Amino acid sequence: MGLEWLRFGLGLYLVAFHTLHAYQPIRSWSHYVTDLGFFATSTFFVLSGFLLTHVYLDARSNHVMREPARSFWVKRFSNLYPIHIGSLLLAILMAQMVGWLALTPADAATTYRFVAYDINRAALFPGETHHIMSYAELFTNLGLNAVMLQAWNPYYLTFNPPSWSISALFFFYLWFPWLAPKLMRLRRPAIGLAITLAVYVVPALIVIALTNYDTPETGILHRNPIVRMPEFIAGILLYAIYARRRATGSGLSVATGGILGVLIVVSFVGGTLLLTFGSAAYYLLHDGLLLPACLAAVYLAAFVRPAGSERINDWAVRLGGAALPMFALHIPLFTAFTRLEKILAGQPSLCLAGQWRPCFDAAGQATLSVWAYPLYLVLTIAACVVFQQRFVRGARHLIEPPLMRLVMR
Repeated sequence: MGLEWLRFGLGLYLVAFHTLHAYQPIRSWSHYVTDLGFFATSTFFVLSGFLLTHVYLDARSNHVMREPARSFWVKRFSNLYPIHIGSLLLAILMAQMVGWLALTPADAATTYRFVAYDINRAALFPGETHHIMSYAELFTNLGLNAVMLQAWNPYYLTFNPPSWSISALFFFYLWFPWLAPKLMRLRRPAIGLAITLAVYVVPALIVIALTNYDTPETGILHRNPIVRMPEFIAGILLYAIYARRRATGSGLSVATGGILGVLIVVSFVGGTLLLTFGSAAYYLLHDGLLLPACLAAVYLAAFVRPAGSERINDWAVRLGGAALPMFALHIPLFTAFTRLEKILAGQPSLCLAGQWRPCFDAAGQATLSVWAYPLYLVLTIAACVVFQQRFVRGARHLIEPPLMRLVMR
């Protein structure tokens, strides 16, 4: 159950990472909370490798897959694709809605063709990151999204920016049936984990040494599935260490738990301070230096026992299952919530009277209230639980059986 609560917590942290900066009155301190928000995605990748190894590998048969690779791929695809397509369509709809409402001049220029280049330089020229996709770029990126390859575009994020993580996850899943059994059979997984940690930071060091923090290298470091693969591999190796420890009947001592907890706290405090040193520090933290803390969080959560209440455990599963939808849906939901909040804070009576343009102009003058943010979080959690329980499960039941029959002939 600890891993389910961790999944849910990571989802919440990512939501805060991408949305809390919108509230001007708290920007002086809110960035301390969200500066290391990429920790959530990295830990989620580690957790995915950890959980899949636990579920799909049979320790009694030399760590072979419990089922054929093709059926594993179908199940993973059937779970990811509805989340991705549902969030993609919602994001495109919200982008067009924002442009239609045109509450502010910036909103009026919004379109699903608008993207921002990934650049990590401190000094940027006006408009350097802004770009409107041509029709060729638009259809190319629609095609990449249709087949969950959007993470391979290193220049910019399209349509629903956080969905790159779904693309990367599916790449990891393609390799899992071959990779995980080999890693689980290593005699010394701790050494393999140490090598993985060392290898992971190499691309960041190369970029720091040879480039000017421009594009496409920033996008490659941030989301290229091959570059991010060590996080998933580290999760598999962490499970190998965990499983061998549990096989000997060993639990987690208070001292070890305390050390891991201190590691997480020190990593966050030190990482926040390190970010003040600029782009190079950001690259190193994003691609390597925080990985030990990610591993510590997963390892600690793995030893958390279920609650005594079945209702609490049931909610842990529900909320944990809603974590990936939270990753995918929180930005379009935030877009809808904030525009509605502005309309309600302006002169909503004008909208009720059918005076749309004056109503929207009044809404454009309104500011977001941080006191409404908890309501957004509650509504987002509720929407994602329902989305997972109703839409994703329903879609999975529709697409998984015919795909399974097709690939298992």
